[in-house]
Amino acid sequence: MISVCMATYNGSKYIRQQVESILIQLSFEDEVIISDDGSLDETLQVLQEIGDIRVKICKNEPPHGVVENFENAIKHAVGDYIFLCDQDDVWMPGKVKKVLEALKDYDFVVHNAEMVDGDLVSWGIDFFSLRKTRYGYWQNLWKMRYLGCTMAFRRNALKFILPFPNNMLWHDIWVAAILHLKFHGILINEPLIWYRRHGSNVSPSGENSGWSWGFRIRYRWFVFYNSILRVIKVK
Repeated sequence: MISVCMATYNGSKYIRQQVESILIQLSFEDEVIISDDGSLDETLQVLQEIGDIRVKICKNEPPHGVVENFENAIKHAVGDYIFLCDQDDVWMPGKVKKVLEALKDYDFVVHNAEMVDGDLVSWGIDFFSLRKTRYGYWQNLWKMRYLGCTMAFRRNALKFILPFPNNMLWHDIWVAAILHLKFHGILINEPLIWYRRHGSNVSPSGENSGWSWGFRIRYRWFVFYNSILRVIKVK
């Protein structure tokens, strides 16, 4: 069984296209867990209009922000395989099949993404090329080269990933750190989603260019310390 975990907030413009691109690839036993962080637009209405029983909405109350919103979605997942996704991308046909095939031999998968604008017009570059993505704990601790929305992993990773440490700024770097420390994964160089970049979402790296180097180093020490502590403590 697959659990697709999505965090939403004011995503009505693109969410129908994203959810429909996911549902068409799932079996009737799978689920799409959507944690909504108090959307003020028609996000919840659009999801209700889709009318698929595999879509399960759990509100993040009170609203806490994107990291806690993703954590809430993951907490509600019951599947054997956990797929993370954003509210405004589009899954390419065959993504689920290719990722599940890789998960037969590996504990987690990170795949590539084609960079597109709000109208799905290609930037002419893929995410791995843009970020010079490489496999490894240290490479991604220093400069995050993965996207959370391109990650999938087996359920046994959840006891190490959850709960997120307090004051975690990005779920991507935390999940990647835990997966690398404890499990064996693989990069799929083929893009399997259209990764939409538009005025309403964050930068590809998730970082604020105005942050000082001192802050960035301290934050990476925070992730390092907590990830090492987690894998030592959890049996």
